[in-house]
Amino acid sequence: MNQTNYSFRIAGQQDLPAIVAIYNSTVASREVTADTEPVTVASRQGWFDHHNAERRPLWVVEQQGADGQPAILGWLSYSDFYGRPAYAGTAELSIYIHEHARGKGMGRYLLGVAIERAPSFGVHTLLGFVFGHNQPSLKLFDAFGFERWANMPRVATLDGIERDLVILGKRVA
Repeated sequence: MNQTNYSFRIAGQQDLPAIVAIYNSTVASREVTADTEPVTVASRQGWFDHHNAERRPLWVVEQQGADGQPAILGWLSYSDFYGRPAYAGTAELSIYIHEHARGKGMGRYLLGVAIERAPSFGVHTLLGFVFGHNQPSLKLFDAFGFERWANMPRVATLDGIERDLVILGKRVA
């Protein structure tokens, strides 16, 4: 993906519908999220509000569309891990990409940005929570040196099939 064709910025309230739409586009695959039904913008407001530019950013990546207006291609967020003060230096990563931008290097770009910028947010450890059957995401994290820190067998049930959750980790500072 040609990085000169898009911009990267902190998400604003006006971006939440696009963020939710991208997230919802992954629900049916049963590979990316444990949600089994699409979520609403209203249901994600609290999650959105918990992010902040100083400590737990939520970014969007845009590209100018055919109509000349920017279109959101994907998003990246750091979220608190476990919510207790001793874990403040650890963040869970979420990367979601618009279906038209998948398979074009956007995931690699966003994961690289997440690793590079983590220390500036006081983050020394990054975590990824990935289903064991989500091979594209596992390969992406492996390519950046994340290690498999935990395998939680059959903790999720999607359409009657029990699925593993793999926790990937990397020290970045």
